[in-house]
Amino acid sequence: MSETTETKVLRTAVEVNGETASYLTVEQDGPAVLLLHGTYWSRVWLPVLARLAQAGLRPIAVDLPGLGRSGGELTPETATVPALADWVAHFASTLKLSGPIAVAGHDIGGAIAQHLFAHDRLEVPRLALVNSVTYDSWPVPGVARFRDPEVVAATTADAFLAARRQAVTTALAGAATKERIADYLDPWTTQRVRRSWMTLAGAADSRYTLDLVPALQRSTKPKLLIWGEDDGFQKLEYAERFTSEIPQTTLVRIPDAGHIPTENAPDQVARALSDFFTA
Repeated sequence: MSETTETKVLRTAVEVNGETASYLTVEQDGPAVLLLHGTYWSRVWLPVLARLAQAGLRPIAVDLPGLGRSGGELTPETATVPALADWVAHFASTLKLSGPIAVAGHDIGGAIAQHLFAHDRLEVPRLALVNSVTYDSWPVPGVARFRDPEVVAATTADAFLAARRQAVTTALAGAATKERIADYLDPWTTQRVRRSWMTLAGAADSRYTLDLVPALQRSTKPKLLIWGEDDGFQKLEYAERFTSEIPQTTLVRIPDAGHIPTENAPDQVARALSDFFTA
């Protein structure tokens, strides 16, 4: 798997808690940047990885346990934001990442990133959020419905894939192509990953971000929000509220982009992240 000229993006893996943790990276020296996904997988970061590496960073886009290409399977206990933040900390330790580690989160991955940032689970000097969940902006209806065990039990593979296809198509906005949609859907063709996704959805709870607000308001560390303005899942108004209420926050708006602006405007998103993380 490669991106742009001369900079090769690799998929590799390590073992965390007895299971394979798969991640995308560019193997080079430089400040580490952990890139966290939410209800998608590491694929959301692929368009910007090589560009971040070309700025001298070491980007690491990991698949959370049970999701994407990682092994294992989430349970209601391991699918919560605090539990996933602990898992990310174990992953970073396994890679022997020491010292400051910048973190960026997309979607529910943004909740995990905020948790790591606010609770000093890792030394996180800078936090970037890309169309992330914040406050009580989540879970959105398409995710919240899986908090009902009867819905989970009644969801067939075909129905699940159809729902995710619609969500991915909407999230990609103008970047949606037949090939790209199929690429995003591929991990969910595996039953274990579908079950993990529904467990993640079932554990989605806005209290995990609402509880972080006081700590974020006290923080004087730099924060960056990058937002696709046309996102129908995580509305721009939440990013504007965050920027007005949380100190040291800068908002970069991405016009004509949806929930996954890394696909709509990779150059602009990568430039904003690179400038922020190398400042």
